[in-house]
Amino acid sequence: MKTASDLFVEALEAEGVEYVFGIPGEENLDMLDSLSRSTKIKLILTRHEQAAGFMAATYGRFTGKTGVCMATLGPGATNFTTAAAYAQLGGMPMMMVTGQKPIRRSKQGRFQILDVVEMMKPITKFAHQLQSADNIPSRVREAIRLAEQEKPGAVHIEFPEDIAADDTDARVIPASVTRRPIAEEKAIRAAAMRIEAAKAPILVIGAGANRKVTSRMLTKMVTEKGIPFVTTQLGKGVVDECHPLFMGCAALSANDFVHRAIQAADLIINVGHDVIEKPPFFMELGGTEVIHVSFNTAEVDPVYFPQIEVIGDIGNSIWQLNETIHAQSHWDFSRMMTVKAAHDANIALGNDDDRFPVYPQRLVRDVRAAMPNDGIICLDNGVYKIWFARNYPAAMPNTVLLDNALATMGAGLPSAMAAHLLHPQRKVMAICGDGGFMMNSQELETAVRLGMNLTCLVLNDSSYGMIRWKQANMGLKDWGLEYNNPDFVKYAESYGARGHRVSSVDNLSEVLDTCLSEPGVHLIDCPVDYSENDEILNRRIKEISESL
Repeated sequence: MKTASDLFVEALEAEGVEYVFGIPGEENLDMLDSLSRSTKIKLILTRHEQAAGFMAATYGRFTGKTGVCMATLGPGATNFTTAAAYAQLGGMPMMMVTGQKPIRRSKQGRFQILDVVEMMKPITKFAHQLQSADNIPSRVREAIRLAEQEKPGAVHIEFPEDIAADDTDARVIPASVTRRPIAEEKAIRAAAMRIEAAKAPILVIGAGANRKVTSRMLTKMVTEKGIPFVTTQLGKGVVDECHPLFMGCAALSANDFVHRAIQAADLIINVGHDVIEKPPFFMELGGTEVIHVSFNTAEVDPVYFPQIEVIGDIGNSIWQLNETIHAQSHWDFSRMMTVKAAHDANIALGNDDDRFPVYPQRLVRDVRAAMPNDGIICLDNGVYKIWFARNYPAAMPNTVLLDNALATMGAGLPSAMAAHLLHPQRKVMAICGDGGFMMNSQELETAVRLGMNLTCLVLNDSSYGMIRWKQANMGLKDWGLEYNNPDFVKYAESYGARGHRVSSVDNLSEVLDTCLSEPGVHLIDCPVDYSENDEILNRRIKEISESL
């Protein structure tokens, strides 16, 4: 016989769980005790449950395996909701384990008690309260199976304290070996015929394509067949963006250079499309045809109604297509290449801008120059995210982590911490606006305590810059979005990190090099100026239209 909490931890070990992120409470002290005896799972104690959830979700994004986080009942569980939505929309496998008062009898009335399972159901794939220790093996196995099944997402298990203390002789259920269904031959053949008949096909690589095998298959297709490609924000790095056939990232919904490249195509091969992202293009009746290649059938709406669907494992589908189609002599990508040349020239504009505070394009250039190709940048949410999506070429998958699904603030630093845990030998940088950074800045203490080597670049404009930009675009009064910040250098030092302040544009690259070459946790306070967002983003779009 063993306790239910011991069995629960054994079930997690059998699933290959390496970390449990979170903040235990009175109601899960049994589980904490069981974790203390585990030789396979490490507890990462954080300073806020939301940060623990972001770290678990990022672990899932990197590995494809379920990241696990824990919290107590009531406020601990409610603090998980943003992270749950982050994982659910972003397609990241993540399990939340929350405590609860005894369910058979309780002497505390309704103190701290919420119906957490019902609260979690709308933002997870699975939410369940354990009511018997004997059910733990099957419920853990089912939760993790669902978390990792395409499309991956969040699951939740509530573990009441009286159930956790029970004895049981139940045994762990081993994980099953599964393979995803593959696309049928007729669908592959129909798509291949349409691709070969096209005059100028283009690949659009989205969130669902961000898988290891799919990355290799798409790189092979682009290289062997010579078909140009664009990415969405969540598809960045699936194929090396230094490739000469990379047309750009759809960081905006419309009217950017990349959309001119898409308009130059007469067939769009849309790989891994997910409606949670802002549309990389809009379909019109009688317009460019679309082939939908994904794990699941297309969600049809007024701007997305593909003519051909190839449903099954994406990596296998791309392999089948690449084996079937032949590069055609009548394919003509000259219009796309004209757009690419102008796009590259536009990105170069402002790279040498020496104005201070730093302007976005110069910022992106200097960060890209400082980071190695396998370095990982983890972006919080703000207007700078658009600039990095557009202008920062990702050479490898999961080297640019950004959120174009829930697009929540506060995830940048916790994501970078999870990245460091998984890849301690690689350079890792969190890039945060001052607003987003302060939402989980307390996790600097966690990073220092765990002896991490990472850099947090804080872009300081003393305002909620993205909303302020939108406010100006709407012709509204500049009001209600400015605030004061702490002295970020002293703030970092108070946690035991090293603080740096950028004093000039030329100083930025020096500080970046110092932080990335020296061990420990570094924070960089970098003043930025977003005042020319509209002017720079729209520059030369008219010229491109005329050149086509």
